[in-house]
Amino acid sequence: MKVKNIKIEIQNEKEFIAEVMRDVKKIAKGKDVKKSAVSFESLKAMRKFITDERLRILKAIKKHHPQSIYELAKILDRDTKNVSDDVHYLAEMGLIELEKGKSNGREKTMPVVNYDKILLEIAV
Repeated sequence: MKVKNIKIEIQNEKEFIAEVMRDVKKIAKGKDVKKSAVSFESLKAMRKFITDERLRILKAIKKHHPQSIYELAKILDRDTKNVSDDVHYLAEMGLIELEKGKSNGREKTMPVVNYDKILLEIAV
């Protein structure tokens, strides 16, 4: 299994803008920009993103390897729509990969967590 660390950073606005500008310059030169971190401007903003339920989703995916979002919702004993919303949000942030596949002629989206830990970095 591929192991990678996802880093969550708390950055002030000035640091965030400087990072975006560096990335824009790389893109303009035709270079790839790979993000290894998710940045927030405050701990309060981060808490809205990393909820107890979303952490529970990440852990359940890692432990049970569900074959669909529906199966994941059953494991968590939660409403499928709410789990789907959280899974897609986590995928947009780069914390979950979504693999498309078919089973019994039906299209399924399989959530995948292919890392072992999330690192939280707060500059002081």
